[in-house]
Amino acid sequence: MRAIAVLVAVALLGAALADTDFAHKQQTINRLLLRINDPIRSSYTDLKEAANTWNPRDHIDHCKDGGVAVTKIMDELEEERLFPRHHWFSLFNERQREEALMLIDSFYQCRTFEHFMKNAAYFRERVNEGEFVYALYVFVTHSELTEGVVLPPLYEVTPHMFTNSEIINQAYTAKMTQTPGNFRMSFTGTKKNKEQRVAYFGEDIGINSHHVHWHMDFPFWWDYDRIDRKGELFFWAHHQLTARFDAERLSNHLPLVGELYWDKPIKDGFAPHTTYKYGGDFPSRPDNKEFEDVEGAARIRDLKVMESRIRDAIAHGYVVDATGNVIDISNERGIDIIGDIIESSMYSPNKQYYGALHNTAHIVLGRQADPRGKYGMPPGVMEHFETATRDPAFFRLHKYMDNIFKEHKDNLPPYTREELSYGNAKILDVDISELSTYFEHFEFSLTNALDGSESVSDVPVTATVPRLNHKPFTFNIKVEAASAEKATVRVFLCPTHDSNTVETDFDVIRWRCMEMDKFWTQLNPGKNEIKRKSLESSVAIPDRIPFAKLIQDADQAVSSGGSLAYENVRGCGHPERLLLPKGTKNGMEFYFFVAITSGDDAVHADLVDNEHGSTHGYCGIHGDRYPDKKPMGFPLDRHIPDPRDFEVENFFRKTVKVYHKEGH
Repeated sequence: MRAIAVLVAVALLGAALADTDFAHKQQTINRLLLRINDPIRSSYTDLKEAANTWNPRDHIDHCKDGGVAVTKIMDELEEERLFPRHHWFSLFNERQREEALMLIDSFYQCRTFEHFMKNAAYFRERVNEGEFVYALYVFVTHSELTEGVVLPPLYEVTPHMFTNSEIINQAYTAKMTQTPGNFRMSFTGTKKNKEQRVAYFGEDIGINSHHVHWHMDFPFWWDYDRIDRKGELFFWAHHQLTARFDAERLSNHLPLVGELYWDKPIKDGFAPHTTYKYGGDFPSRPDNKEFEDVEGAARIRDLKVMESRIRDAIAHGYVVDATGNVIDISNERGIDIIGDIIESSMYSPNKQYYGALHNTAHIVLGRQADPRGKYGMPPGVMEHFETATRDPAFFRLHKYMDNIFKEHKDNLPPYTREELSYGNAKILDVDISELSTYFEHFEFSLTNALDGSESVSDVPVTATVPRLNHKPFTFNIKVEAASAEKATVRVFLCPTHDSNTVETDFDVIRWRCMEMDKFWTQLNPGKNEIKRKSLESSVAIPDRIPFAKLIQDADQAVSSGGSLAYENVRGCGHPERLLLPKGTKNGMEFYFFVAITSGDDAVHADLVDNEHGSTHGYCGIHGDRYPDKKPMGFPLDRHIPDPRDFEVENFFRKTVKVYHKEGH
């Protein structure tokens, strides 16, 4: 559902106090993130006072850990060991990550929101801005103290990371001349670069936002509690990004993205055309760049060793943990362990032996412009989750890792006809409305990109970028059921042809399928019609609420004593408007594949009536177990040696076309 702000009058005093308290929380987070590079505004009296007079050391009695975490970061701050302000930040920089995690831990130990608020105001003025933004976003995402708070779009908090440097320069000119401006942003590259045809996907700010929020929901360093099926979610979310990128390539007459090889040059270079707020331009990479060791970070041979050990474990069907115990991975839960190893997360059973293939590879790719640090260049786009998908090498890297995951999946026994069949559902037909896409213009604020002054009024400065969208569509599944039962419905869209327009076997196609939806429904005896709208998809989220709207809503609720509430607050989720690939003018063929299985696949009893935020496809249910007992991607995640096994009554496959219409 669309995220909407609801402002209503409150009749009872108790309810008013509770609701106003939430409004204050939203207002506080807004104000902490507004103009992150400038001092807190003097009109924000509570935050300004805390920034100037509060001392976290004096309030350790309000900390759950007795002040251990806050004392640690205060020692680092007072000894001037922290990275300075007005400096770039990268989570892949080990020291900066350590500092950001110290900050997060100090927030996590606060017993009350007020205590957190004052600590946050204090540190906002004293620590690196990037570290603060990351720490605040992760804390708000996970803390019970900020439940329901909506984080503003990162592309409006740190616009430099999402906007071409030319646009930023034009915005500064507008600011200096006090002239409102709206500047049209184009994608990187030229028509001479065939990768330019799909830049609209990798450089889409919604995709960038989804990727960075996914890694905030599922941080590789997380060790506060156990996140359910985190390693498998790492596999599935990135597998789906790669599959969707391939569908865009096919829509633009390009071959599927090729995987990366450490002993072969990176064929396609990349010029980001973006700049840091502080620290210079993002480095560019020339065509046909041979991989080089990155001084102080990794050697190429180390990456090859990591890969070899992981592939060896997959071939043997087991991994060895740090104490020498053997862990069987030749089962449907093995993918979770492999995901933890490849990333590698804190859940990896043996990080020292299997390494951190994914994270190290991101660093290596990001540093190829200056591998020995000779020129003191800042981190590349691959060293930031919010910018990584801009580089086509991101998808080459994840195709490489995806193929490792596929080795494991292909080693598992194929599903039998009995495992695939569900006798209570016979799909008679599926009606689908027109599937069509178009480009539209999207406008977002650049205010936070610019230095400000309380004595000089802001002028509206925005960027407009073309982005892909689709006409809302619906599908109607006609099912005959023998008895009243809860059922699981899985929907996929699968390219039917390769880049040479050759129809391929379904066993090959199934790994390129895109999950469109997954939900639970109640079947009744006889004929049923299951109607579903694209806006209801459980893999996608709507556009983020603009920062200015969040500020307006919270300020109004606080000043009026009214209530404030939001629906669908998560930032993790594929953009709903990118649910369909671009398609072609004459229509690109896909299989619309529907599988209905037993409702016993549901982990939670209320899934028919409660979709738990409706973002669980790629992002799970925040703070709870993943809702589906089956492996992610079921039933298309395993080898299909005999396509006749898929000819069961509870499966249905229909050829559809996705049309791209210019000038919609």
